Parts: sequence; C-alpha cells; structure tokens
Amino acid sequence: MRHTLMRGTPPLQWPHFKLFQLLVLTGLFHFCLGDSQVTKAVKEMAVLSCDYNIPTQQLMNFRIYWQKNNEVVLTIISGNISVWPKYKNRTIVDIANNLSIVILALRLSDKGTYTCIVQKTDNGVYRREHLALVKLSIRVDFHDPIITDLGNPSADIKKILCSTSGGFPEPRLSWLENGEQLNVINLTVSQDPETELYNISSELHFNLTRNHTFVCLIKYGDQQVSQTFPWIISKPSPLVDPFPLWVTILITIIGICGMTVLITCCWNHSKYYCTIITTSISGSANSISTVQPLSEVLAYSVLLFETKSMETLVSPFTSLSRLCSFTKQTFLSYLLCAWPSTSH
Repeated sequence: MRHTLMRGTPPLQWPHFKLFQLLVLTGLFHFCLGDSQVTKAVKEMAVLSCDYNIPTQQLMNFRIYWQKNNEVVLTIISGNISVWPKYKNRTIVDIANNLSIVILALRLSDKGTYTCIVQKTDNGVYRREHLALVKLSIRVDFHDPIITDLGNPSADIKKILCSTSGGFPEPRLSWLENGEQLNVINLTVSQDPETELYNISSELHFNLTRNHTFVCLIKYGDQQVSQTFPWIISKPSPLVDPFPLWVTILITIIGICGMTVLITCCWNHSKYYCTIITTSISGSANSISTVQPLSEVLAYSVLLFETKSMETLVSPFTSLSRLCSFTKQTFLSYLLCAWPSTSH
C-alpha cells in the first residue's frame, strides 16, 4: 500500500534535528561576532581587536563604534576619531590592525564587555556590517602571603595564620602538606566597597610532635601566590665540657713534670743552704734553734701538702694550683732565712 502526501498536510516533524540546527546556528553566531576574551593586570596595556579590516581609502564610507556596556569609548565617523573623556589620553585606535583599540594604564574599572560595531553606507543609509564582542578581565595581583605564628592554644598544638590583601578577582585559599589539602579554619574573605579589592585569611592548627612543611596557596583567576611554613622539632643540644678530657690530662702531666723539675733543682742545690728552725719548748719561755738543710724542709713541705690533699677530694686543676702555691710560699719563706752552709 502506498502512502501519498496530501496537499495541505504539514511536513513530518524532527525535533532532534531542529535542536541540532539550533546549536549549530548559535555557534556560528558567536563565531561571526568574534567574541573573545583578554585578561590583563592593573597598569598594563590591553589591545582589543574588532577583527575587521577596512582599507584606508574607504574609511569615509564607514562608521566604527567602540562601546562598553552601552557606554561609548571611541568613535570613527567620516575618518574623524573621537575619544570619550573617561578614556581620553590613555586610549588610542589602530585602524591598520583590525580596527583595534589600545587602552593604556588599565584600571580595575575598565573590566567588562566591549562591543565593536561597524556600519557601512549603502545609498546614503548606514547598515551594520560587523559586530564583535571582547570581554576584558582585569586582575590586581595579591602580595605574597604572610604566615603569622599565633601561639600555642595547648601543649602539643600550634596555631598559624596565612593572610594577604589588595587583589582581584575573588581569591581562593587552601592549606597543603605533601600535596594533600588540609582543613581550612576560620576562613575570612572581604572586599573593599570602594576599590573592589579583596582581603583573605585563614588559620591552621597542627600537632607539634612531628615535623611539618605547610604551603598556603592562594588562587585568583589564572594566577596564584603561595608561602611555605616549615616546622622542625628542635633537639636538645648535648652539654659541652669546657675542658675536654685530653686537655685535662695534658695540663696535669705538664704540671707534674714542672713540679718534678722544680723540686729536683731545689734538692740538688739545697746542700749549699740551710735554715734555722726555731722550736718552742712547752711550758717555757725559751726556745731551741736548730740548723736544718733546706732540702729536708722542702721534702717535708711537699709531704705535708700531699697529706692534706688526700683528706679532701679535689680536681686536678685545684690540686695543681694548690701545690704550686704551697711550694712557692714554703720555698720563699725558708729561702729568706737561709744562708750558705758550706764554703766554696
């Protein structure tokens, strides 16, 4: 059986095909408009292209309008260029480069969508020949974050704060350790209503019982800034002896050798000298004076010193110092009273 399409019968409907056609037309529309995006920082220069070329000799037949959010920026009519007061002295046009405009010393208020409209006369009537949209995004770079030590809320916990200010667009803050994201505490984001610039800060609490390396990462637009905070557990430094053992031993040996040489010299020369030992008699006002060789006196002095030193435990330095002082005093005191015992 054959089916024939009767005159006046509506054609078959294809909803999926129509949706596909709508998507294609939408894409072609945006492509024809030349919609593009430019991102720059404050005080930089931005070049916005109309993406349309006009020979210089035909410029009289065109009108070009640059506007932002329905606010006129620049016009070219009959070859005459006019710049609106807000953009004066910082906006120029580059006709040879796709009718581009160049905005110098960008401000945060310059952000927005710019429209380029090209009209061409046709028998005295101007009709739209071209339309282009350019979205200008302005960023203000944030300062490098500052990490502040907020002290220890408890014995094993430390609290730190990461903050930065004066940036645009709205930032996002995260704490990282070994590439893993940590929990953000007390996140604060604020915006100045006049400058539109953002401030951001966040705290981090961590355990002091192990080493850490934290990264405070702040992203804004396609840019980012970061700061690193290392925490290393300090180990107690070992006690350092001001006098190492080998120094103590060396000084003791030198002292003993020196005293040995001194006593030997005194002993060898004491046969030429003698001293008077005065002994008091108990219960009597008289005393007995005896002549004794100086060598015997020195030997007795050293023996007496050693006996006294054994009574108390003293360090090598103290013993050596006392021995030198005792021998010096004994030797000098007896030497003052000595005279030659033999003739030469």
